[in-house]
Amino acid sequence: MRIESRARARALQALYACDMRGGKNLDRVASQVWDDLAVAPEERRLAGLLVREVATAGGELDARLAVLTTNWRLERLGAIERSVLRLGAAELMKGETPPRVAIQEAVRLAERFGTSASAKFVNGVLDAFARQAGMI
Repeated sequence: MRIESRARARALQALYACDMRGGKNLDRVASQVWDDLAVAPEERRLAGLLVREVATAGGELDARLAVLTTNWRLERLGAIERSVLRLGAAELMKGETPPRVAIQEAVRLAERFGTSASAKFVNGVLDAFARQAGMI
């Protein structure tokens, strides 16, 4: 697995752990999770960039995702799905990764840590997110 993919998984683990702890102190929770998992420095650096992007744009991400999940309020989604959507949307907004790659990576995370239904849901929402932003 490529280091970028591993870093995305580490970022997801941090987002999930933070979500389970009430959504506060993302940087501290991420650091604790990565310390516990003995995450390699380069992987940690890349994951940190993604986590900071989610932390910085969190309110905007949630607002844009809420529009696209009209039948599902974000707080009603499972923590994995919510975390993957935030991570994928943040990576799309950052604009450094091609949109199709960012979406596919998010779908893989949803399938790996969630279910195949999670993966389909994430694919649909992030595809709509990217289209709405004019990325694809």
